[in-house]
Amino acid sequence: MAVLVTGGAGYIGSHMVWSLLDGGEAVVVLDCLSTGFRWAVAPEARFYFGDVGDRALLQRVFAENEIDSVVHFAGSAVVPESVANPLAYYENNTANTRTLIAATVEAGIRHFVFSSTAAVYGTQDTPDPVSETAALRPQSPYGRSKLMSEMMLQDAAAAHDFRFVALRYFNVAGADPLGRAGQSTLGATHLIKVACEAALGRRRKIDVLGTDYPTADGTGVRDYIHVSDLVAAHRSALAYLRAGGEPLVANCGYGHGFSVLQVLDTVRQVSGRDFMVDYAPRRPGDPAQIVADPSVARLKLDWVPTHASLEHIVRSAFDWESHLSRKNSFDEEQDERLIANG
Repeated sequence: MAVLVTGGAGYIGSHMVWSLLDGGEAVVVLDCLSTGFRWAVAPEARFYFGDVGDRALLQRVFAENEIDSVVHFAGSAVVPESVANPLAYYENNTANTRTLIAATVEAGIRHFVFSSTAAVYGTQDTPDPVSETAALRPQSPYGRSKLMSEMMLQDAAAAHDFRFVALRYFNVAGADPLGRAGQSTLGATHLIKVACEAALGRRRKIDVLGTDYPTADGTGVRDYIHVSDLVAAHRSALAYLRAGGEPLVANCGYGHGFSVLQVLDTVRQVSGRDFMVDYAPRRPGDPAQIVADPSVARLKLDWVPTHASLEHIVRSAFDWESHLSRKNSFDEEQDERLIANG
């Protein structure tokens, strides 16, 4: 039996593919390569180019492979972009997920792991770690599109022989310790990646948005989780479902946070390089602090993170960014040679 990984050419999906293959699983990848890369897909995985909203393609994928589980990463995940183009987010994150759920149920596949987000919580009343029972107050079309998908999963599970785990990610960062995958998206907005790019001279500066929050140094505090630990939570979720586990929603974070300035200082220490920082006012709606309560994942999924060190997260991210810089330089040299040779 195989696992279908949608969005398996993207940042988190490509790590999941490698992890499943390392564990002896057969893997099928479906990706339209809107933000992912074909080269990021492990060669042992079977690859289909296409969209999760294509019902005929999904039927073909399920007919041609013995799939027992779906892990759904395909989606859009940039909050400002969702505000500027909300209907595209509702189409990709909600409507397409509905199509995938329907095709999964129709194919008789019972196990579904969903990539959700802490954006469903919005701004909470206290800075305490956020549990799954906290009020759901998404403040962007991105957060609302993911919450709608969670609701569809709950309703589908109530009506069919179908079970799911929805994992609410906090701030994902870092790269595969073996150097096989990492965050490669052009124009990414993730703080640690942006800071590593600045340290390597690939960005002119870093913008720190808000220095007057009620935190120790005035900048926002977030719960950063290493991508390998996040993937391990998905593997645990698959094992839980295969053992007969009931539908579950679980946070993926460490339960402690770091400020923006702490992250930037760690990037400087790891890279041995400095970079320009500009300070600007807060963005409307940004909470001062949001940190996960990961108790459900630890207790229900037996999830034990092993990379919960900011230095380790940053070092793996910087190593990957350095690899990308060398790769891009090589590609540019190859292009120049091709042009020179006609």
